[in-house]
Amino acid sequence: MTEAAARMNPTIFREYDIRGVAEEDFDADFAWNLGRAFGTRVRAAHRDRAVTVSVGRDCRLTSDAYAEALIRGLAETGVDVLDIGPCPTPLLYFSLFHYPVDGGIEVTASHNASEYNGFKICLGRGSVYGEAIASLRQEIEAARYASGRGTVEKREIIAPYLAYCAEQFGTLPRRLKVVVDAGNGAAGPIAPAVLKALGCDVTALYCDPDGRFPNHHPDPTLPENLEDLIRTVDSTGADLGVAFDGDADRVGVVAPGGRILWGDEILVIFAREILARRPGSVVISEVKCSQRLFHEVERLGGKPIMWKAGHSLIKAKMKETGAVVGGEMSGHMFFADRFLGYDDAIYAAARLLEILARSSGGILDLLDGLPAAFATPEIRVDCPDTLKFAVAGRVRDMLARDWPINDVDGVRADFGDGWGLVRASNTQPALVLRFEASSEARRDELRRLVEGVLATARAEVERAG
Repeated sequence: MTEAAARMNPTIFREYDIRGVAEEDFDADFAWNLGRAFGTRVRAAHRDRAVTVSVGRDCRLTSDAYAEALIRGLAETGVDVLDIGPCPTPLLYFSLFHYPVDGGIEVTASHNASEYNGFKICLGRGSVYGEAIASLRQEIEAARYASGRGTVEKREIIAPYLAYCAEQFGTLPRRLKVVVDAGNGAAGPIAPAVLKALGCDVTALYCDPDGRFPNHHPDPTLPENLEDLIRTVDSTGADLGVAFDGDADRVGVVAPGGRILWGDEILVIFAREILARRPGSVVISEVKCSQRLFHEVERLGGKPIMWKAGHSLIKAKMKETGAVVGGEMSGHMFFADRFLGYDDAIYAAARLLEILARSSGGILDLLDGLPAAFATPEIRVDCPDTLKFAVAGRVRDMLARDWPINDVDGVRADFGDGWGLVRASNTQPALVLRFEASSEARRDELRRLVEGVLATARAEVERAG
């Protein structure tokens, strides 16, 4: 085993990216070896010609050093590199369509805390995930790298992206007031500019990139991270507020008065607009989303698919099924309608404002007619990476004795008048739970039931070693 392989923490190779604690689980030397491993893979996929890969990075304190090492490793395999600099992950994806490249890597840990970092990897225009991620570990361990002398060229990506968005949206039919909370992440220099170009009055909140994330954790799925946004929306009289995670592939939305729109509700708004123009289209979401979403897509004449959570998995399923739009509770929104098929929270915010500006009401009016339901937000229960999948599997086996289940991703038990979910997170050492029912009392009852099963299942797994 090589020295680099011996220092690797195997848990950093996750389902749809590489992620861990920076300078503890990996370092710049690992990034260099990752560049050599991926460069070797890209060259093997295109043996008959020169290949090019784009590289971007978020604003975390280690991201510049890791990007430099990654680029050096890629170039040493003979891959030409376009260094697109600091930018959100969606702009790395945009570079795959804007420039003639054969893949791309974003240095980012997305919504994770400041001590984390990682790598989101694309081969061609598709995300690398699953076994294709896991096999990079073996390739680094083997250390049989291609050799060559690739070029490194800095390329602009922000200006082309801003121009693309301006062309897509033009000026909105009515002027809206919006608060943008970038959480000191990568969206800060870009999201306000995109929305101002639409003709919005924008109040910027925490839009200075700072990899320490000093104001709040950059994850809009957690209500405590939206408190400042809620206050600012109300104090400024804004029509809505939008929040972004660290690398701007997750969007959060708050209405005046503090009402949070969760990812499945945001997707309902998009599905209604798109299915009115494209009836019969496929809409994809994931196991954490409300049953109301799937029923609403059916009511509108669309074809709903409940799929596995995870940006890479949703994108792959959209491509397979020809879906026009997809979304997750986490705020990843994917558009193949009028867009390029990947998740982009800044673009999603612009699409939402476009729909709102064409209506005569407020943001909550766009959800009119959606049946009432009582759901929890995502509930994250700490569970070590070494146990979480086994625990979720044991919960599945126990619940399946008495209730119908969907086990496409973890276990979603159908209780008739509600449902409960337990699944292992693919990005954190945690289990993700969610519950929904026809009343608050029933929701809480289902939560107690499933959490009791979970406690028993975890104890059994821990005893089994």
